[in-house]
Amino acid sequence: MEYISNPKRYDMMTYRKCGKSGLKLPTISLGLWHNFGYIDRLETAKKMIFRAFDLGITHFDLANNYGPPPGSAESNIGKLLKEHFGSYRDELIISTKAGYWMWPGPYGEWGSRKYHLASLDQSLRRMGLEYVDIFYSHRYDPDTPLEETMGALDTAVRSGKTLYAGISSYPPDKTQEAVIIMEEMGTPLLIHQPKYSMFVRSIEEGLIDVLREEGLGCIVFSPLAQGLLSDKYLEGIPENSRIAKETGFLQKSDVTQEKLNQIRQLDAMAKDRGQSLVQMALAWVLRDPVVTSALVGASSVEQIEENVNALANLEFSDQELQKIDNILKS
Repeated sequence: MEYISNPKRYDMMTYRKCGKSGLKLPTISLGLWHNFGYIDRLETAKKMIFRAFDLGITHFDLANNYGPPPGSAESNIGKLLKEHFGSYRDELIISTKAGYWMWPGPYGEWGSRKYHLASLDQSLRRMGLEYVDIFYSHRYDPDTPLEETMGALDTAVRSGKTLYAGISSYPPDKTQEAVIIMEEMGTPLLIHQPKYSMFVRSIEEGLIDVLREEGLGCIVFSPLAQGLLSDKYLEGIPENSRIAKETGFLQKSDVTQEKLNQIRQLDAMAKDRGQSLVQMALAWVLRDPVVTSALVGASSVEQIEENVNALANLEFSDQELQKIDNILKS
């Protein structure tokens, strides 16, 4: 049965220009890193994706190894596109990546041309697509010449299998090198996808400056620190949380007393702003216009709705920003 979206969806979202390109991304994008694989209920995933699009979220972010098992998130989005969602393909930004372990042997991970182009072909088959909108090198490989990895992205664009090229989790110096290499090839980099949140601020140590100077877009992942920047863990660890799942990256050891004290203070501050902590944390990463989009995960429709409602208040006073810095240093 074909899904019919909310005709007012574009009135409910703001869009930011991605660097110096002509592409705009929704300020909130949906990542399919967790909760969209074969171990999860496809019906729940379908409801989340459809509700996200109803709210104006046009960008859905994947990687070859998202699941679990690896590849299953792409297969599931392919199934939804084929059965319910295909007529909206030209309104969607669908991205995927290659870089982490995907299959056995020396050609199943890292930065080689062999791996990246084979992985992209596999991703397109799983999703039933002729092209993706953005294809990323998922991580910098110190053992592969950067010219080779960027050459694979260039080939992917020129072959029509992706419209744009991006990189993820590259350090500032390698980002700068990648930009120069791609410019020389005639296929400019569109975007960088780094980790960024109140608890992980390393991109402020040079990377944001490079992105601003070079005109790259920036879509930040884990802006809620895998759910730590919420009220979810203030009263203990819920059974359905990421920490409680064996497949999650967030561990019980991450919920320290120091972190809980900071979260409580931030939660109180968010309430003073008329927001949830989730909403304030998203507004905080979006405070710098160099950040094109905040990439959120979700396990329910309600979480997606809460995330989008963060856009109602993205402004911070200098005093509020200083208070947040003081809390994070405490």
